Amino acid sequence: MDASDAALYATLLKEAPGGLAFFDAELRCRRASDGLAALLGRPVRDLQQRRPAECLPEPLAAAFETALRTVLAEGRPLDDELVVPAPDTEHTGHTEHTGHTGHAEHAEHAGPAAEAAAGAVDAPPAAAVGERVLACAWLPARGPGGERPGGEPPGVVLAVLDVTERRRAEEIVRRKEQRYRSLVEAGEQVVWVAAADGRVLDDAPEWRAITGQAPDEYAEGGWLSVVHPEDRPRIETIWGGAVEENRVFETNYRIRTKSGAYRHFDVRAVPIWEGGAVIEWVGANTDVTGQREAEEMRGRLTEQLSAAALRTARLQQATSMLAEALTVSQVVQVITEVGRSAIGADYSAVALLDDDKLRLSIVTPSQPGGEDDAGHDAAEIKVSDQTVMSIAVREGRPFLAEHPDSLRLQLGRDEKGLFARHTEERAWVGLPLLAAGAPIGALRFSFTRPREITEEERVFLEALAGQCALAVERALLFEREHKTAEEVQRSLLPSDLPQLPGMVLAARYNPATRHVQVGGDWYDVFRLPDDRLAVAVGDVMGKGVLAAAGMGRVRNALRALALNDPRPAAVLAGLDRLFSATEDEEQFTTVAYVVIDPETGRGAFSNAGHPPPLLISPDAPAKVSEDEAGTPLGWPSPREQTSFSIETGNTVVFYSDGLVENRRRGVHAGLEELVAVAEDAPPEVVGDPERLVDFLVDRMLAGYEQVDDVTVLALHVPPKPA
Repeated sequence: MDASDAALYATLLKEAPGGLAFFDAELRCRRASDGLAALLGRPVRDLQQRRPAECLPEPLAAAFETALRTVLAEGRPLDDELVVPAPDTEHTGHTEHTGHTGHAEHAEHAGPAAEAAAGAVDAPPAAAVGERVLACAWLPARGPGGERPGGEPPGVVLAVLDVTERRRAEEIVRRKEQRYRSLVEAGEQVVWVAAADGRVLDDAPEWRAITGQAPDEYAEGGWLSVVHPEDRPRIETIWGGAVEENRVFETNYRIRTKSGAYRHFDVRAVPIWEGGAVIEWVGANTDVTGQREAEEMRGRLTEQLSAAALRTARLQQATSMLAEALTVSQVVQVITEVGRSAIGADYSAVALLDDDKLRLSIVTPSQPGGEDDAGHDAAEIKVSDQTVMSIAVREGRPFLAEHPDSLRLQLGRDEKGLFARHTEERAWVGLPLLAAGAPIGALRFSFTRPREITEEERVFLEALAGQCALAVERALLFEREHKTAEEVQRSLLPSDLPQLPGMVLAARYNPATRHVQVGGDWYDVFRLPDDRLAVAVGDVMGKGVLAAAGMGRVRNALRALALNDPRPAAVLAGLDRLFSATEDEEQFTTVAYVVIDPETGRGAFSNAGHPPPLLISPDAPAKVSEDEAGTPLGWPSPREQTSFSIETGNTVVFYSDGLVENRRRGVHAGLEELVAVAEDAPPEVVGDPERLVDFLVDRMLAGYEQVDDVTVLALHVPPKPA
């Protein structure tokens, strides 16, 4: 083979569309192109020097080997189509023959593989999603030395093309044709044909059967002759314009039937083009009389269904909004909004049963200030009182009063106390809030006009009350847990910081909000027996009581370890052992720990995956420590410690990731912003740790939603007096 032949051969294997391969007489793939490897989803190296059974799924390998043996035995070309999994899908072993055929002059010699698949399908199948149709041409290879003894070729050349899209397109066309035939045969449309100038071209027996026209009558006047006299001028004008401008004719009219009655028909006719000119028109008429007669009824039903769909959508919206409400006051705010939008309520209120089940306490929305700011006139209602809410709770059913006379009749008097200033109320709805079948409160809506509540609205309101009860119950549990967790967490933080002659400390702990579960942020500062100072800042993954309890365990363990061996590396190594023995493997906890001599400002520092401390100096740019952060607690890693020092006039700030990271700002961007904020701090702020921590927190959280707790601890060495 000369250089040009070798280059051509290499190009074919590398660049040819589809796939190429050569198999020897033992069915072993001697060479395979990149294209074939891509189509089969196998690297080239997995195909070469192997038989199909050694590198392909069983059904596909069997199809390959059957084709190879057929070509080797008969010495004739063979065409084959296979449906195989796409290369980017998981190989399930699925392979489907779509038929073998010989080349044109050898079709009758397709071989046993083709005979096995012959007649399996009437038309080439389209591949399912995630599959490909491969057209395979198996060609006997005859080299310069001729054939092997017995007349068999020395090998087989395989050429493969991906015909998936072509097969899918053919299938789409076939299905469209089937649908069209089915629609024409099964539909109620009447098809007619007109000449290019609009005159009648062919007879339309189906049309004449409806109108009673004789063939001569239809040929003379066509379909226009039976159009209602009131519609005919309009239709003639539209039809003439469509024919003149060769645009689609689409309208409706009334047709006189053979009984003499008129029926409504919709019509659509399109021009048929050939060689840039219209050669005829094909139209279809559909009897829509029944639809017209049902329009009024359908309109009423549509209005009712639209109202029901709107209520369903509003209930779904309310459910979604209630799912995001964390506190009871937020639940009340959602109910206020839903009451206004869904049923047009002018006022609303939610009241909860006290622990003794004798009184209802009105809950104020989370954003008071409007007419729905409940609790102005009566913060509490006795369950024994005759009020809308009291009756709903006592009887465990909805209370409805469509006008003031109905209210007086049911209560025996006017309702007093609740919303007493809303004297314009004219209709009321009270609903019990039930959890596990027991009342936990009541929901109240009122209107400034008499209002009849339909059965559909009643069902909606009861469903809304059920969702409200679930949300209230969830919010009460959350508030209790939040309160407990916050109390636990704050009880574990130092009540005050050590007062030192040569060092000033300041700290801030900001929970995300009072409506979000507290996290596991913590800090600790305490004196060691040798008068050195131990400083720690940490973060335990999670929220609520579990995170607060985990924070307490880490803090207490750190203190115990520090009193035994205060070296930072030893303390963190001890915490690692504690975590391995007692904590969940998925628990993620970080700690930054430093031991410092307050007299000299020097000490040692070790970090277990916590954000790096911020270094602020009046004489140099602010920066974050470049020391290796280390791994979180419990991860197998030797703990290292580095030297640590605070020069006179300098400040070191420790903090949690809540200061620098949020939903809109990543950690790296947050660290850069923290350095920039520290650079902007005025000298009087840098020299005052109390003002500095407030400055950093305010500037770093400005413009962002706080989604995590923020802990900041600053150590400042003031300049020595002159």
